[in-house]
Amino acid sequence: MALENLMDELEEKMMMAEDAMKTDFQAIRTGKASPALVENITAEYYGAMTRIKDMAGISTPEPRLLVIQPWDQSAVKAIEKALIDSNLGISPVSDGKIIRLPIPPLSEDRRKALAKQVKARAEEAKISIRNARRDGNDAAKKAQKASEITEDELKKLNDDIQKLPDSYIKKIDDCAADKESELMAI
Repeated sequence: MALENLMDELEEKMMMAEDAMKTDFQAIRTGKASPALVENITAEYYGAMTRIKDMAGISTPEPRLLVIQPWDQSAVKAIEKALIDSNLGISPVSDGKIIRLPIPPLSEDRRKALAKQVKARAEEAKISIRNARRDGNDAAKKAQKASEITEDELKKLNDDIQKLPDSYIKKIDDCAADKESELMAI
């Protein structure tokens, strides 16, 4: 890492970890319909694994209903099979042309299990952020050993590097708490 771009690179890595976590949170079911629940599930389509969002239109006509309308009617069975094989816990209803996914309310046990998933995913994001901080600190130490910066500059740089993960970890904690409260709300 070049020292002049160090802070920008670290912030970019931390931002990517936060964004990936938020994307994963969208796919966690909260009792209301969201296209993010199914769009990245893959189905076999003409011998290739294809995401549902690349082979069908996904809409939410009602708060607790997802409608998947394949552009090619021959893909209905493949999408239906992929939905059954996924761990959504929702049974698809097909009429041969479109697939409906009625979203049932979550049970208390399922809510708790999903809350654990949220905590685990948030912890993964924190680990990514801490790894980026470690890489930044290592780069700063190498620069100090190579006499590119003084010991005082190293201390200031390490302090600046520490401020970044602190702010991102707070954002992650807030986002995880919001998702947990959304899950636990009836």
